[in-house]
Amino acid sequence: MAYFPVARFCKKQQFARSTCLSSMSDPTTDAPRGATNDSPGAGAAAAAPSVSNDDVAAINALRGLYDKLRGEVGKRIIGQEAVVEQLLICILAKGHALLMGVPGLAKTLMVHSLADVMSLDFNRIQFTPDLMPSDITGTDILQESDTPGKREFKFIKGPVFANIVLADEINRTPPKTQSALLEAMQEHKVTAAGRTLSLPEPFFVLATQNPIEQEGTYQLPEAQLDRFMFFIHVEYPSEAEELRIARETTGSGGASLEKILDGLEVLGFQELVQRVPVPDHVYETAVRLVRMTRPKEEAAPDWIRKWVMWGAGPRAVQYLIRGAKAHAVLHGSYLVRMEDVEAVAKPVLTHRILTNFQAQSEGVTSPQIIERLIDEARADQ
Repeated sequence: MAYFPVARFCKKQQFARSTCLSSMSDPTTDAPRGATNDSPGAGAAAAAPSVSNDDVAAINALRGLYDKLRGEVGKRIIGQEAVVEQLLICILAKGHALLMGVPGLAKTLMVHSLADVMSLDFNRIQFTPDLMPSDITGTDILQESDTPGKREFKFIKGPVFANIVLADEINRTPPKTQSALLEAMQEHKVTAAGRTLSLPEPFFVLATQNPIEQEGTYQLPEAQLDRFMFFIHVEYPSEAEELRIARETTGSGGASLEKILDGLEVLGFQELVQRVPVPDHVYETAVRLVRMTRPKEEAAPDWIRKWVMWGAGPRAVQYLIRGAKAHAVLHGSYLVRMEDVEAVAKPVLTHRILTNFQAQSEGVTSPQIIERLIDEARADQ
């Protein structure tokens, strides 16, 4: 059954196995990008577990789908290709994402568009200071029963019962309400009136924060931030992109999007991502990269001890590997390479590295620290 959704899609799209195999290199000997068979890491890649022919066909199918998804989302969202890719990686890796960006960058429209092209149920929750946990999870309402003259409580599901939940400005609501959502993120379940109800699968929470207005907000503690797989910075568009926005989005009507996937196929591709092989040297480098962020570790450089108060925990290693697997399949690779780990390092580690006062006074940020860590880890290979 685990193979059904992916196999069904491959058949539907007529991805013949012979065509898939003729367009690929041998997945058991696929060397890292830019490497030859004699270069360091090639032997480790060759020792990685082999990929089944069904998975090869599915990866090729997903690579084609990725191009179609980007094209469809691009009908509504101009630019922000990196953000769209990171959101897709997060979804395929069964993670949740926190988007940070100023108002007006189409964060809500971007998430809604992704839900549309993937045929997933979408709900938006606008977080406010008076929002209660039951406003998210749902509540019991007294209603007339089928028996005349009698009443009974019926549970009315809240907006968290959807495939994709947009938690807009999550830091605007008190910790009690934040915790209700974070519990659902972790357990994929909701507890209400002594009953436990499962959330629909697949289930993702994509939350947003406004970096400008911090008055009257409730910042997420580090332990709760750690539950988000990715911390994604949404930047301003370029001048050329903004000119396209002015020309293409101020007319009448909006673009309709083609539905590319459905929930069952998303679940199948999530299972596919879990099966992507990882060479031992990639595991070792990912672990070394995370341990270097901890100032009390022997492996930590002196400049980490100078600027970092707390480093990333073991969950960062898990998310680095899972994110690297999703990045690999989106780019048509049959095993994980160091380039895939480096591609997801910033969104995974940014909110897991806590800088100290000296770093802040010198203008040193977590992304800058991560870039330097990657450079040192690359040099040690």
